[in-house]
Amino acid sequence: MAGPGGRMMAGGAPTERSMDFKGSSKRLLKRFGREKSSLWLMLAAVTMSVGLSVAGPKILGRATDLIFAGVVGRGMPEGTTKAQAIEGLREDGRGSMADMLSGVDFTPGVGIGFGAVGNVLLLALAIYVGAGLLMLVSTRLSIRVINRIVFQLREDLQTKLARLPLSYFDRAKRGEVLSRATNDIDNISQTLQQTMGQLINSLLTIVGVLVMMFWISPLLALVALVTVPLSVVVATQVGKRSQPQFVQQWRVTGTLNAHIEEMYTGHNLVKVFGRQEESARDFAEQNEALYEAGFKAQFASGLMQPLMFFISNINYVLVAVVGGLRVASGALSIGDVQAFIQYSRQFSMPLTQVASMANLIQSGIASAERVFELLDAEEQDADPEHGERPERLDGRVSLEKVSFRYEPEKPLIEDLSLGVEPGQTVAIVGPTGAGKTTLVNLLMRFYEVTGGRIALDGVDVAKMSRADLRSSIGMVLQDTWLFGGSIAENIAYGASREVTREEIEEAAKAAHADRFIRTLPDGYDSVIDDEGSGVSAGEKQLITIARAFLSDPVILVLDEATSSVDTRTEVLIQKAMARLAHGRTSFVIAHRLSTIRDADVILVIGASAYWMYVDVPTTRRGAVAVVVRPPGIAGQPLGPVRWISRGSRGVGRRRRGPAAC
Repeated sequence: MAGPGGRMMAGGAPTERSMDFKGSSKRLLKRFGREKSSLWLMLAAVTMSVGLSVAGPKILGRATDLIFAGVVGRGMPEGTTKAQAIEGLREDGRGSMADMLSGVDFTPGVGIGFGAVGNVLLLALAIYVGAGLLMLVSTRLSIRVINRIVFQLREDLQTKLARLPLSYFDRAKRGEVLSRATNDIDNISQTLQQTMGQLINSLLTIVGVLVMMFWISPLLALVALVTVPLSVVVATQVGKRSQPQFVQQWRVTGTLNAHIEEMYTGHNLVKVFGRQEESARDFAEQNEALYEAGFKAQFASGLMQPLMFFISNINYVLVAVVGGLRVASGALSIGDVQAFIQYSRQFSMPLTQVASMANLIQSGIASAERVFELLDAEEQDADPEHGERPERLDGRVSLEKVSFRYEPEKPLIEDLSLGVEPGQTVAIVGPTGAGKTTLVNLLMRFYEVTGGRIALDGVDVAKMSRADLRSSIGMVLQDTWLFGGSIAENIAYGASREVTREEIEEAAKAAHADRFIRTLPDGYDSVIDDEGSGVSAGEKQLITIARAFLSDPVILVLDEATSSVDTRTEVLIQKAMARLAHGRTSFVIAHRLSTIRDADVILVIGASAYWMYVDVPTTRRGAVAVVVRPPGIAGQPLGPVRWISRGSRGVGRRRRGPAAC
């Protein structure tokens, strides 16, 4: 099939394009709008969980104060007051101790109140258990939301693939498209699973901890915040360096998958032509490129965590030093400082987690952009809202001054008209690449004409829905396509309704496939894979022909349908095709004259640079239309059609006529 060339693969991004991190992030976040109720419940659960977790250190600090107060009180003379005990320390020259104990709520002569301490610890236990249960609820809700988002993303991608024009798949590598539909979506799912819940938890923890830190000591809170700008600078710089590497990593992954898919599907040819070393060398080069990109991305992002831990330790030292001084001065209790140190750790940990998640987020957004690029690919023209349908499907086809070009500057078909009556058989012959299959693709609306129109029973096919049009056409391609399943299921694939086993077997008999199918171990229930392992190329073609029989079309299209069968089987298939084509309009693309000798019209699409007269073998009926290229350079548009009528001995005589036949 003729097709356009291109420097850039349709399924891949141009290498010079930078990633739209902000735009792709917004598009991904918009998809969460469909799960608002679950998100609000999740947010409520995680907020309460964080609130309880943040309250824990303060309560534990209270237990520490009770224990310390008991230890101090037990060492003081019984019967005195706290003020007298502190004054006594000052008189003894222990002013620093007196200042520190002035902030402790002790009672001289009274030891540790284990009952009070136990109650505080039970309260802390209940709070942490409640926080854990609420976090479990929020995690479950988060997983459900994420799986729904990914489920919908896969559905959108599948729907998009169904709406893409054939020209997209002509230019895109299958492995690249599959990589976006599988690897990239899986990476998005993993990224969301590992980051969304944790990110919300970390952000809420930062807010809650800041509130508690300012409540305990505004001075210590400001000390703890000193390292935040440094953390932001480190996270930003590391993120900028690692992001391009993640983009390159997933781009090379798609290229490598495309190479593997191509080499696997064509492994026989690779071995026949001795290209194993070249294939292995290409794989090694692409694998090396993936290694380099992956290493650079992971190394750059891997620096985030140790750097953030270093900053966290600086924060810890500052808080410990300043907090110790505040305790020594009596401005804070030991329990408050203990709680504050815990809060400083809680504050640093979310910052480290958020920074460490940057590599996952960058990788996920890189995959999201690749998926969005596929979702943004130009679609085929939409079907009319209320598609027209012929009052009666007879199979009358007319091409009226049809023009088509794959690329605007390279015309392929110009001003071609052809009328086919119901039941006629049109043979389309010509050299490879002349546009034979293209002509059939225009009829099927795999491509849209760039000029003129194609009508089915008087209705412009562009005004019909593609489903209505294609349900009237049965097609057997040169390249057979089978899917993993039984032979019966593969044959039944052509039917638009539920069919019985008897109907399947009748179709197989009509296509002369019944005999070889019954020789298989499980007959019609024999399972084949998508490569058709276990059956020959000719047998696969017979299965696809049986599928066309079962579809019972008004129009039959055969694109080199007998190219892989032996001469005897070809004769049998031709007889079967004659029965199938009876009363149906047929378009036959073939190179063998034996296949087209019974055609009503033979349309020859030539590749000569000059006008020529072709002396074709005598046909039983009808006329022969010859389409040739006008004088000039190869690649010029097809010239007008000339009528050629058969003489008594099959010798043609030509005359000029309009571009119609």
